Amino acid sequence: MTDAVATDPSAVWQQLLDDACARVQVGTSLEQRGTLTRLAGLVLEASGLRLPVGSQCYIRSPAREPVLAEVVGFSQDRAYLMPAGDVHGLTSGAAVTPAAAFMPVPRLGQATHQESDLDVGRLRLPLGNGLLGRVVDAHGAPMDRMGPILDVAPLALDRSPVNAMDRAPVREVLDTGIRAINALLTIGRGQRIGLFSGSGVGKSVLLGMMARYTSADVIVVGLIGERGREVKEFIEDILGDDGRARSVVVAAPADSPPMVRMQGAAYATAIAESFRDQGKHVLLLMDSLTRYAMAQREIALAIGEPPATKGYPPSCFAKLPQLVERSGNGLHGVGSITAFYTVLSEGDDQQDPIADAARAILDGHIVLSRTLAEAGHYPAIDIAQSASRVMHNVVPSSHFELARRFRATSARYEKGRDLVQIGAYVAGSDPSMDRAVTLHEPMQAFLQQGMHASATLGDSVAEMAVVLGEGAP
Repeated sequence: MTDAVATDPSAVWQQLLDDACARVQVGTSLEQRGTLTRLAGLVLEASGLRLPVGSQCYIRSPAREPVLAEVVGFSQDRAYLMPAGDVHGLTSGAAVTPAAAFMPVPRLGQATHQESDLDVGRLRLPLGNGLLGRVVDAHGAPMDRMGPILDVAPLALDRSPVNAMDRAPVREVLDTGIRAINALLTIGRGQRIGLFSGSGVGKSVLLGMMARYTSADVIVVGLIGERGREVKEFIEDILGDDGRARSVVVAAPADSPPMVRMQGAAYATAIAESFRDQGKHVLLLMDSLTRYAMAQREIALAIGEPPATKGYPPSCFAKLPQLVERSGNGLHGVGSITAFYTVLSEGDDQQDPIADAARAILDGHIVLSRTLAEAGHYPAIDIAQSASRVMHNVVPSSHFELARRFRATSARYEKGRDLVQIGAYVAGSDPSMDRAVTLHEPMQAFLQQGMHASATLGDSVAEMAVVLGEGAP
């Protein structure tokens, strides 16, 4: 406010009138305010506030900072809110105000964004090239103590889905730098892959190898619901300086509220989408999809949704495809998001409900075996249980046939493993088994790879042909 306006009462009233006219012009209420009436577990209840589901609110209580919350449901005139911060210190009767009420109002005649900044409570987080090389939380605030983030703009996270007929099919190979994946589970640019494993089987190390060696313009890492110590270790020990320069890390650790964990996954996906829309090839690594589903389960159960399979409400299984389908190739082949989602298998059970649901909506699955990990076989990829659903579309027939023969030989050995180990198998009784026994050790050596070594796609295929004794394809 200028000095002239501050000293002229008529100018003050005129400015207030202009603000009111601006709000009326865009269809926003002059003021909405509710009252906090109940706090039970994770859920807050507010009366006198009518906002759409997904709206952001501030809860203001004396002697503490406002608490950000999101509308997750309603019943008659009561809105159910899920806090994104600590609720300690909130009291009954606290004021609940839409987040939009704290946004500046544009003057009449000023240019606005295509999506109005006055949409009540619509969540906007920073997106843009300024995020490269930074570590941010689920609210877009920097965690790396490198100062404010520049060259970004606040944009809405909720986006219209891409029409399936406008997406380019997966036809281009993506080199991951991991020999077993390149040769036997070849990935296509724009594919969505699940990395299935129990805890402590090496999935984080495998993600780090992909981050270092995969050919991509931008890497977006979403650490959702995992241990807080992994954030710094992932950046310093796995990404390194070169990898960090082209990466964005979004961290929502396990001690974050469930709403923050879900928002972190959505934010990481939105960042990947923004770079894809620029025509860039993006690698999205999300650890983990299971923690995302667990956060949704906490919210759904807290607001009264009945549990279904193993305590997961139906909304959990509806949220998974909504998140996963946002990745993939862009409109008419402009840009792509190749996504790897880790899925925790409870007790190494591949029929866990989240694992089973994820397997059905993804374009392939890579299963890590605890038995292989315990034997010192890294990466512990079980090729018999793993599959890439687009491999036949992105590799030549000679490569595909080599991979098929490699799998068949490995499966033949597994079938007769017990006989070989107890010495009951007689050499010469089965030529295919003889070949499997002879090639077993070279095949196992081929599938193993150090975490600081990389293997190109061409070298991986050539080495597989040599192991099978068939020369270069």
